[in-house]
Amino acid sequence: MSRNGLTGGQRKGDEGAGSARSRLGDLRCVWTHLDRRHKSHSCTAGADAGMPVILGEARILTSPQSIVRILEMLFGCVTFSLVVSADSSFLDKGPHWFLCMFSWCFFFVLTGLILLVEFVQFQSLVPLSWKNLPISMAFLGALMTLSASVCFPLFVIKESCFEKSSCGHLVSATIFSCFSFLSYSAEVYMTKVRSEAHSGYMSTTPGFLKVFEVFCSCMIFVSVDTEVLDNLRVYPLFWWSLVVYSCCFLMSVCTIVVMLGECTGRCLVPFDRILAAFSMLCVVMYVTATGFWLWHLVNTQQNISPQSLWRNSLTITIITCLNLLTYTVDLAFSIKLVCYRT
Repeated sequence: MSRNGLTGGQRKGDEGAGSARSRLGDLRCVWTHLDRRHKSHSCTAGADAGMPVILGEARILTSPQSIVRILEMLFGCVTFSLVVSADSSFLDKGPHWFLCMFSWCFFFVLTGLILLVEFVQFQSLVPLSWKNLPISMAFLGALMTLSASVCFPLFVIKESCFEKSSCGHLVSATIFSCFSFLSYSAEVYMTKVRSEAHSGYMSTTPGFLKVFEVFCSCMIFVSVDTEVLDNLRVYPLFWWSLVVYSCCFLMSVCTIVVMLGECTGRCLVPFDRILAAFSMLCVVMYVTATGFWLWHLVNTQQNISPQSLWRNSLTITIITCLNLLTYTVDLAFSIKLVCYRT
């Protein structure tokens, strides 16, 4: 009896250890898949080129994910159509207006292209990882449409529109923009659940962090308008902060491009170490930028005018702090991945 009990305990311990090793190795498996796939790509390319392309069936368009994408296109089309048909005198056509229109139009077109490629089953002809591309664009689309839904009523619609009670089209556009955000969020959730067993890097937490870093950088660039430039150009650290935002933005974009192209195995240095170095550099650079903007708000709060300058400065400071936190978490994941691979 004692011998059997000892054996049962050993079995439970082995099962627990195996489960822990399985969870700890999830991210490492993604990297192993990326490293191996590029080696077999040249061998399978010729075979795929000689194979006939099979067009899709109508049932593809009736799948839950396709229905969500059709709703995304519908809500996006209705949103920018309502904005275009509204009275332009009630709109402040500044950087935030451009951000909103870009978000609605760009992701409307991109969603249509993704839906078309999946319908005609051309995924093998697209030189990008189809495990990473749709969920990356869906997550970025959710973030961009969310920002458009917030920025449009706050920064684009003028107060005179609400005073005259003649902004029905613009209020409706805001509501449909919120519906678009919910649709993209639903696609992210559905894609994450459906491909959990065979997920790419961009569907993991570090992949989401990379997309969020790019999104935060875009929001900072939109907030740095001519008014901010005119009032802060005398500070050398202000220009340094712009360099920080640009460099970190490019590093995050390059990482996403490498993942979408599955080019990690072609790097001379292990790409996980490159990611760790990028994250470390971004954290250090963002600490300096965050320090400048906090100093600017604390020491010049009483002298900042007009109100729009104070609002933009506060927005940049908050997003900078948020992105610093994101890069810090990303650094922790990168170090964790390097330790697992070694």
